[in-house]
Amino acid sequence: MTREGALLVMVGAAVLLLALGVVAWRRRTRRDAGLTAPVGAIPAGATTTGSADGFYVATTRHGEPLERLAIRHLGFRSRVAVTVTDAGVALDLPGAPDLFVPRERIDDVALANVAIDRVVEPGGLVRLTWRADTSGEASADASGDASAAQVAVDSYLRPQDGSARTLANQIAATLPASSSPSSSTPTGADS
Repeated sequence: MTREGALLVMVGAAVLLLALGVVAWRRRTRRDAGLTAPVGAIPAGATTTGSADGFYVATTRHGEPLERLAIRHLGFRSRVAVTVTDAGVALDLPGAPDLFVPRERIDDVALANVAIDRVVEPGGLVRLTWRADTSGEASADASGDASAAQVAVDSYLRPQDGSARTLANQIAATLPASSSPSSSTPTGADS
């Protein structure tokens, strides 16, 4: 095979891999199109109890830390400014609208060390378990149960300057019947 032939084979293989990646991402975005991020600002009158700058790693289905969800505004890793208030948790990601997870939607906060393609020291990630809407609006089903229109997801945060435990403790303190955040298994899921 000539040099030009080898080059054409390598370019063809690269184009094929890129095309497969695009097709896979489009299928994922269609699959997750019904899930919506909690867009909104911190409510007026909410008291800030903590904050941290760091990295937003990913949002996954609850208990599946290696299955990224392609939720609009939460599909890609980025920097984040986390603000913890007595009303919930705000995430400020560059290029995205303000995101606010109300305290009523937060199910748990724990420490993890694995999410998607990020592996860190034990307890280096904060896993925030919350309920995402499965449609554009948080609507109740026929029985009046608003949680039926929601699905549990895990968002992973990596504080840059402070410790993950400190951020997790700040979030846990705002939750009803708060307790210290649990450590988790190496996969990021509770044991």
